[in-house]
Formats: sequence, structure tokens, C-alpha cells
Amino acid sequence: MNQTALSSFIWSVADLLRGDYKQSEYGKVILPFTVLRRLDCVLASTKADVLKEQAAREKAGVDPHQFLLRKAGQGFYNTCPMDLKALLGDQDHIRQNLYAYLQGFSPTARDIFERFEFHTHVERLAKANLLYLVTEKFANIDLHPTRVDNARMGHVFEELIRKFAEISNETAGEHFTPREVIRLMVNLIFIEDDDVLTPGNAVVRTVYDPTAGTGGMLSVAAEHLLAHNPAARLTLHGQELNDESYAICKADMLIRGQDVANIVAGNTLSDDGFPAKKFDYMLSNPPFGVEWKKVEKAVRAEHEGKGFDGRFGPGLPRVSDGSMLFLLHLVAKMAPVVNGEGGSRFGIVLNGSPLFTGGAGSGESEIRRYLLENDLVEAIIGLPTDMFYNTGIATYVWVVSNKKPAARKGQVQLIDASSFWQKMRKSLGSKRKEMGDAHIAEVTRLFGDFAEADLATVLDADGKEVARHVLRAGEAEPAVPAGGKLKRAPLSRRFRNEAFGYTTLTIERPLRDDAGTVIKFEKGKQKGQPQPDSALRDTENVPLGEDIRAYFEREVLPHAPDAWIDEAKSRVGYEIPFNRHFYVFEPPRSLHEIDEELKAVSTNIMKMLEALAE
Repeated sequence: MNQTALSSFIWSVADLLRGDYKQSEYGKVILPFTVLRRLDCVLASTKADVLKEQAAREKAGVDPHQFLLRKAGQGFYNTCPMDLKALLGDQDHIRQNLYAYLQGFSPTARDIFERFEFHTHVERLAKANLLYLVTEKFANIDLHPTRVDNARMGHVFEELIRKFAEISNETAGEHFTPREVIRLMVNLIFIEDDDVLTPGNAVVRTVYDPTAGTGGMLSVAAEHLLAHNPAARLTLHGQELNDESYAICKADMLIRGQDVANIVAGNTLSDDGFPAKKFDYMLSNPPFGVEWKKVEKAVRAEHEGKGFDGRFGPGLPRVSDGSMLFLLHLVAKMAPVVNGEGGSRFGIVLNGSPLFTGGAGSGESEIRRYLLENDLVEAIIGLPTDMFYNTGIATYVWVVSNKKPAARKGQVQLIDASSFWQKMRKSLGSKRKEMGDAHIAEVTRLFGDFAEADLATVLDADGKEVARHVLRAGEAEPAVPAGGKLKRAPLSRRFRNEAFGYTTLTIERPLRDDAGTVIKFEKGKQKGQPQPDSALRDTENVPLGEDIRAYFEREVLPHAPDAWIDEAKSRVGYEIPFNRHFYVFEPPRSLHEIDEELKAVSTNIMKMLEALAE
């Protein structure tokens, strides 16, 4: 059964719920039952052995927990003699027997259903005489990993969540990231580490997602690494605020054999689930443009009380958007580099705001300043619009590392992958575009090679695109058909860190009386100096590395000979004007060309009218 068919089959349960449940409540039944059936199928082959082992250990007066885990071959087990199919044999006692079955799970698995508040809905289904019918539906679905692997199961959960979110008018897809975006991010954080990707190299690495959602990023990271190096051992860590997403993530980690103690519930910003831990690799897609007012007290207390010993030392962004707090959180979780060993790399998806919001001295600018002056930003990749389920805005992947290769030291790579997409056959929420495997591979190569390149688009005589080519430095341009042309635009560029910095100068001019005489201070330290006129005050941004006095004499004094710089107000700022570096000016068509086209159109219209009059 393919993913779509499986999702449709599970979705058919909604037909049973209609009338007794609102559409917005379907997920509260279908999601936990899907997880329950998945766990039920996983344990089926070892059920008899587990029950036999339990009886033997209890008879010997020994705590059976560790023995049962070993027999189950999983990080969980169930000691109830029944399974979902067996429950169907006693319709009159389905409620009591289902409770007994749930109670038979080991504590880590029971917590999953408590997060779903599953007992509440079991009672509600029983009162509506629906519990047996719903249980029967799910008991007849085979969700064993040999039939539905972990990757497909993850897709199923994500599709169901998206559907429920759309129905209930919630933000569709806020709990997960499109798989192709995750694959790109995973490629980017692993590509420079040969020791991890080399087959047979038994490395041990940690991966962390502070906004884990249903665990998609962690799962794809694990699958990617093990596909390249089956000997590698990954331990996955995550934290998630939403209880339902946390429950699904925890169930997935249980089946993968991961230690579910490493999946923590709670708000990452106010209650760090791993306060003393550092990680080798990290991935995150924090919510875009969501205010952090609820955790403001805790975040400000850490910023002011701990400074750079805490997570938010460099600065705090405005309360209306907390995405840069997650960026700082990940920086604080980077493993240190010791004698050239260790270090971390992470990828985070952000909207355009963190690139440029906030002037010199603002929290956002200070955060960018900290990252760039400490040479932590490896690359920023602009993604196509309409890539995410809940928004069509432009998004960017930041690749941040404290173990840059020598060639990257002191530099940042910008890659404009906004044209690397293909149209989806069917839109999913706001998602209308997807990156194909070839697109992901090309961006990965550009990053891995630290290459500068242009995108050359070949157009035919009618202006229709016929081919695209990625041209590295020194490569020959492709041939152009007769009457056609070649459009060339930057695709990948490298910049020194300081290229994004500037000094904001406050330019003052003297206050004058009605006669035009300069008014001066009469007291204090500034006695005898001209008073500034706040109405004439202005600012100038001077690129870092440029002589400020020379700039002032060249750009300001010729226009305002009486101006001066208020040195006390000078501030260093950083911004990354991503789009400006990839903008290509296209001159407008000549007036003659437009006029000739209008004449041709007018002539055609007149001919059509004449034909109608005949």
C-alpha cells in the first residue's frame, strides 16, 4: 500500500466520526490510534516471547523490565496478553480491554498516549458507541515496518497533520518541514565531513533539533548518514512544545531504537531540555514571525543575568519574532573545537527578516555581528518561494559552523537557489513548488566546492526558455539559437565577513537663530561649541574598512560644509542584503520598440474589426 492510499484508508475513519465529532477534532482520535496500531504491529512478532519471559521473571521474583526490552528487541514492550485484533473478540468489553492493553505498555510508550489525552477520547468514543468500530478499522491496517517503513510512516503522519490543520483552520504544517528541504539541509551539514560519510568508519555522533515537531529532521538525518556509512552510530536528541507532535516524534524514536529520554517536551527557549549538553550536528525550522512574549521574562532574565555564559549574550531580537533566539540557542549548543578536533555544524531555516531587520546597535544587528565577527556563518542559501505548507514567503537556510575548513575562513557563501524548483502536481496548503533531486544535488555541489557560479538561461527567438546551465568561473557560455539570447545571473557568490558590516554615523548640523547665527552652548563641557539642530540630524552608513574621515569629506561636507560627526553616537552594524547581491538590472525596452509593437497590435485589431464588418 503506497503512502497516499494508506493515508486515504486511515482518513476513512473520519466517516465514522462525522456527526459525533467536529471535523477539527478528527485528529485527536485518528493520530493516537495510528500510533497505537503502529506500535502494535512492531511488537507482534515478539509478543509470545515477551509474555513468556514476564511469567518466568515474575515467578523468580526479579524485575522483568530489562529482560522484556531485550525480548521485544525494541525500546518498549507490552505485557497485556491481548493485541488490537484480539480486542475485537469481546465487543461488550472493548473499553475495559483497551484500557488494559494500554496499561500493558512500558512507561515510555504509555507517556505517548497520555500526551494525546487518549483516555478522554476512548471514553467519548465508548459513549457514542464508536469505540469498537474505530478499533476494528485500525486493527485491519497492517502498519508493520516491513510493509510501511519509517520514512513512509513519517510522510503519513505529516499528511494527516496537514489535513487536520487545514480543516481546523490552524496553521497547516507548522509542525513539520518539507522532506526535500530537510534532505538539502542534511546534505549541507554532512558534506564536508569525510570521516562521518566514509563507509566502515565507526564514528559516534549526536544530532539535535530544538524544534523537533514529528521528528522528520532527525529521521532524515539518521537515514542519510546510515545510507552512506552503515557503521556510523547516531544518537538523536530533540525538544518539542506541541504535545501531539512530541508524542509522534517519541513513537518514531522508540521504533528506531533511539533512547527516548533524549526526546524532551517543553519550550526550548524558556526551559532548555539539555542545559549541559553540546552536539555535533543540529537542524531546526523554528516558527517564522512568532512573538516570544510568553517566554520574555525567562529569556530576558538569562540574557541579563548570565550574559555570554548563557544562550542569549549577543543580544535579543524584537519580541514580535523569536526565530533569532533559536539561532542563538543552537550557537550555544555547539561542541567546542579542541586541538583541531570536535566542533559543530548546524542548519536552520529562517525567513528574510534575520538577514536585515534592525539597524546598528539593535538586537538583531548585534546577533549578526556576533556570528560574523566570530566567523561562524558558512553559507546562506535562498530557497524558492511557496516551498512550505504554511507560508509562501521567501526562506533561507543558514549553515553555521565553528569548524570551517581553511578555504572558508573569514568568508561567507551566498547561494541563490530561488529558481531551483519544479511545480507540484497538486498543491499542499501553501506549498506549490518542490526541489527535485537534481536541484538538491546542484546546490550541495556548489556548497561543497565553495564555488562561485552563474546561472545561464538560454532563450529562443520568442523569448522562451530552452535550457539552463550552471557556469563555474572560467567555463564557456553555451550556444544560443538563432535570434535567441543568453541571460546570465549570479548563482553563488563569496564575500569576506566584513563586507556585511558598516558604521552608522550621526551627522549633526548647527542650530541657528532667525538671523542665521549659530547658537552655541553656554555652559558645561560643550561650552562654546555649536548646538545641534535635531531637525537637520541625519545618518550615514559607512562600509567597514573604509576611512570614515575620507568618506565624510567626500560625501557630506560638499553638501553641508557646517556638518560634523557626533562620535559618541557612532555604531557598528551588520546586515546581509541577500537579494541585492543577486539583482541583475535589465534595461527597459526602447520607446521605438514599444511604439512599433503598439502599431502592429493596432493594425491587427483593425483587420479583425474589418473582417467582422464584412
